Amino acid sequence: MNVNSLWNRRKLITGLSLCAATSCAQEGRRGRGQPPLAKDDGEKRILAVLEEMAVQGRTHLSVPANDGRWLRVLTETAGAKHVVEIGTSTGYSGLWFALALRRTGGKLTTLEIDSRRAETARGHFHKAGVADRITVIVGDAHQTLGQIKGPVDLAFLDADKDGYTDYLDKVLPMVRAGGLILAHNIGMNRRYVEAVSTNPALESVFYMEGGELGVTLKKL
Repeated sequence: MNVNSLWNRRKLITGLSLCAATSCAQEGRRGRGQPPLAKDDGEKRILAVLEEMAVQGRTHLSVPANDGRWLRVLTETAGAKHVVEIGTSTGYSGLWFALALRRTGGKLTTLEIDSRRAETARGHFHKAGVADRITVIVGDAHQTLGQIKGPVDLAFLDADKDGYTDYLDKVLPMVRAGGLILAHNIGMNRRYVEAVSTNPALESVFYMEGGELGVTLKKL
């Protein structure tokens, strides 16, 4: 099957199939765009920073809020203890991960090429009370990924789109069997879609709403 056929077939897998297995129905009853129900003071603190970032326009190159919810749901459902994020930006997606990692007892390692954005993200993590769970590595992730030690339970790609296949090659050996590789804006990189769709050790679905999220399971 060529890449165009793969792409067209995968585009048929929309958010409806994923929503059926998670909490999207509950979100619909609360109303689109509303924050998830807070469970405790720590969660409220993170959600408050997320809302403040959105209101004040400090979500540069970040995921939409609904995609952030997917990051949280997938991370918590997987019971992830070690999450690696490529592309910190101002820390918006990192805070969605932090909501899950508080439950799993896990930690996030996030890589950012821009030192100013990395410093902004650190400030948001501190304000949200989760700085102790998050390590920010500054530099080109194509090189700094070598500093990370596995196993990794979940990896999230959200940096230079042309670099996705290189990131995949580097991070895949670190991800444990049964772990997940998530990729944002997959509509911008068909080579990546082809790579995760044709590898027999992987199983992928694509949520083509929002910012277009690829979800890949490492089977072996």
